Amino acid sequence: MTELTKQRFAKFRQNKLAWFSFLILIAAYLLSLTSPWLVNDKPLFLKYNGKFYSPTLFHYPQNEFYGNYATEPDYKELVDYAKQNSIDIFAVFPPIPWNPVKSQLTASGSPPYPPSAEHWLGTDSHGRDVLSRLIHGFRICMSFSILLSLIGTFFGIVIGGVQGYFGGKTDIIFQRLIEIWAALPFLYVVILLGSIYGQGFWLLAVIMAAFSWIGLSYYMRAEFFKLKNMQFVKAAVVLGLSHKRIFFKEILPNALTPVITLFPFSLIGGISGLTSLDFLGFGLQPPTPSWGDLLSQGLTNLYAPWIAIFTIVALFITLMLAAFIGEGIRDAFDPKSGDRYE
Repeated sequence: MTELTKQRFAKFRQNKLAWFSFLILIAAYLLSLTSPWLVNDKPLFLKYNGKFYSPTLFHYPQNEFYGNYATEPDYKELVDYAKQNSIDIFAVFPPIPWNPVKSQLTASGSPPYPPSAEHWLGTDSHGRDVLSRLIHGFRICMSFSILLSLIGTFFGIVIGGVQGYFGGKTDIIFQRLIEIWAALPFLYVVILLGSIYGQGFWLLAVIMAAFSWIGLSYYMRAEFFKLKNMQFVKAAVVLGLSHKRIFFKEILPNALTPVITLFPFSLIGGISGLTSLDFLGFGLQPPTPSWGDLLSQGLTNLYAPWIAIFTIVALFITLMLAAFIGEGIRDAFDPKSGDRYE
């Protein structure tokens, strides 16, 4: 880490709003990674008839406890069954003991059920716990967006850097191809490939990554055009350094400002893009927990406003935190603050 980088990081930390937004968003994402275990209807620990089990980590068939089937049991029904038959049982369920893809239809009436002591944020139109789906959906949204941003950043750096470094015919050919590629209707591509290969996390990531690098490549192209005429690059050429060394060691480290400043906004674009596709029905395959699906249900079930309200609040807070981080990074890397190339 250079002295300049340390100064920029210190300036970012001085922006309390951006720094605390960063800590909150990172902490929320790390906690969401535990949602398969902490937001589920499987016990963290189970003692049944003198034996110990860990259902969140291992699969146990129903006939291990009762019945004749090899499928996984409903552990809440297992607890009731054990109590009714005076079987020794002790179970520790997660803090939010609801599976995001299982319907809960035990209450009177038909779903969606309003917020209650059992379902703090109510259920959706299929009887699935809204809080559980929001947490799992946040994990999926963030993971998808981070993956998309990393892939888009990589291709944006390579393609834009090659254009700016070599220039001339290479730049013209690449630029014309990029303009043609950018003119393709993104939504139609998603619909076409989704209808052929099915809707899924990785397919969506590949399709969106194929378009997400275009904007960053323009910035990297301009940075490489500017930096290759700097004195330290000309000195490297005179010394006979290879193109690879000049590209990756001399120019690229000094051209990363657009990459770092645009990364939080790429996250925002990834989250918004996935949510929009899910809302339109072209995103992740149901019953995958999805914020876009919850928004669609909220629009369909206007008499159950809690579905849309809680989803919009979660989406708003996430995008707001990412925007604050992006603004803080942009201020920290502002060239007017006295930064210089090394």
